[in-house]
Amino acid sequence: MSSQKKIAVLASGAGTNLQAIIDAIKNSKLNNVHIAAVISDKKDAFALERAKSAGIETVFLNPKDLTKNTDYDKKLTEVINNYDVDLIVLAGYMRILTKSFVNAFKNKIINIHPALLPDFGGRGMYGKRVHEAVLKSGKTESGCTVHFVTDEVDAGPIIAQRKVPVMPHDTIAGLSERILAEEHKLLVEAIEKVLCK
Repeated sequence: MSSQKKIAVLASGAGTNLQAIIDAIKNSKLNNVHIAAVISDKKDAFALERAKSAGIETVFLNPKDLTKNTDYDKKLTEVINNYDVDLIVLAGYMRILTKSFVNAFKNKIINIHPALLPDFGGRGMYGKRVHEAVLKSGKTESGCTVHFVTDEVDAGPIIAQRKVPVMPHDTIAGLSERILAEEHKLLVEAIEKVLCK
């Protein structure tokens, strides 16, 4: 990469995938990448604390102030446009983005999903629900996927995937933990792949 690329990270929770990005930048695994801002819809999201500890600007957009999804995403668009980012990374962001938001940043939004899409994706398929569905299905492998975001949930073009075996007596917690470890690696690889193309 010849010039520094700026990313915005949207997160609603603990921010472990955000931390993986921060660490990759710090350890020069992601060269010429700068996190311009971390934006959350949850005031108590630990992702915001991780960002502050790393000296990254944080923004909390309160959904209670903007009750319509269209109003919320309009404000989110304004905030992100202020940072002039090359890529938006959804790292555990739990809001479904509106079509107008996705179209405003076409081919500039990526998401990480804790399964091998197209299996176990779509509305309502997040977190423990995904792992529970995988275990109930009897599949022998699961994994994680990074994909471009389109206006159809979890249906955008796949950028990269990593497979994780499902163990014979696996638990939701055990499978989730092993997949999360792979998510951290995959997300960093996908960011590099997208920004270096």
